Parts: sequence; structure tokens; C-alpha cells
Amino acid sequence: MSIQLEDMAKPAGDATEHTLTFFDGTTRTVYDTGVERPFPDGRLIVSRTDLDGILTHVNDAFVEISGYTEDELIGKPQHILRHPDMPKAAYADLWATVKAGNKWHGYVKNLCKDGSHYWVYATVVPNVRRGKTVGYTSVRRKPSRSKIEAATAQYFTMKGAE
Repeated sequence: MSIQLEDMAKPAGDATEHTLTFFDGTTRTVYDTGVERPFPDGRLIVSRTDLDGILTHVNDAFVEISGYTEDELIGKPQHILRHPDMPKAAYADLWATVKAGNKWHGYVKNLCKDGSHYWVYATVVPNVRRGKTVGYTSVRRKPSRSKIEAATAQYFTMKGAE
């Protein structure tokens, strides 16, 4: 199943245009302003997806930081937040881990609706009902600045190898 996302609206001011190609072959034009949004102190960003990564639940913190409304998010692929700096291998590792029934942890740079971005420390777990995986839950926390710097360098290297 693939859902083609609309291209992102070009934000006012300076922004770099990128065309992203997703695992299902769909593409999307996005804009990166280079502006970082701070992760909200004392909050957790929570979402759930179905087996195909389609959002089925988002909490208020997710809506607030992403800049999208709940209606704009529910029914869309989680990759609506894909930042062009994120290497494909990071997502391949995430999906291989959770599809094998295991918990995944990692640092992720997400793209907001307005072209800004935010970093998270994400934990993704399979939702298992009666012995069968029915979807996934992701809980995101505020990452440390040193971990963001390390992830930035690692992801830059990984992107260069793509």
C-alpha cells in the first residue's frame, strides 16, 4: 500500500528544496529552512501506526511540534515527517528491528510542516494482540545535545554513502 503525500508548500524566506524518494517508490518535494524547534520540556511525543506505517493515533505534543493538524496526520504515512538529512539505512534498521518483534531506539531528525525541524530520541515497539503484531507505537523524548551532535555526524557520513 502506498499513499502519495502532497508536496510540501514552500515556506516564506530561505529554504532548501529536496525531493525525497520513499521505500515504496513515492516521491515528495520538501523544504528545509534549517531552523530547529526545541523539543518541549517535560513532554513525550506519542504516535501509533498500522503495519504499513500509516498513522492511526497522534498525541497533542506530536501535533504541536510537527505543525500539522491531527486531521492532516491521521491516515498519512509516518514518513510525512522525513527530514532530508536522515539516511535511508536508519529507517531500514528501524523497520527490520520492529518487524522482527523487537524494540528499536534511535535519534531521529523530523521535518515540520513549515520546514523547520526537531530532534527526538525515539523508542518504537510492536503492538502485539493475541500473539500477532497489529501495529507500532513510537514514544519520543527530548534528546541530549551531545547525542544530537553525534547523530548529525553519523548521519552525514551515512547519507554520503547512499
